[in-house]
Amino acid sequence: MNLDEKTIYKIADLARIHIDEKEVDALIPEMNKILSFMEKLNELDTSNVKPLVYMNEATNVWREDVVKQEISTFDGLKNAAKHNDRFFMVPKIIEK
Repeated sequence: MNLDEKTIYKIADLARIHIDEKEVDALIPEMNKILSFMEKLNELDTSNVKPLVYMNEATNVWREDVVKQEISTFDGLKNAAKHNDRFFMVPKIIEK
């Protein structure tokens, strides 16, 4: 398949990019080269190749969630600029 000027503009429209007229002449041979490479890849027999879902075969190691008190409220609020007995105090950013 060889691309022409009309097809380049159609691809640019689908990709939502602007292409100047002077860039089209340079893009035609470059995109034709890419397509010829893809045609070459289609010649390979991939019938015994598993589809790639993940880049590696590692699996997640899941653990049970356990609720525990890691830090006390007092220690958590110790370095806060403003706080009351249980909460951080932050400036209001949403106005009515």
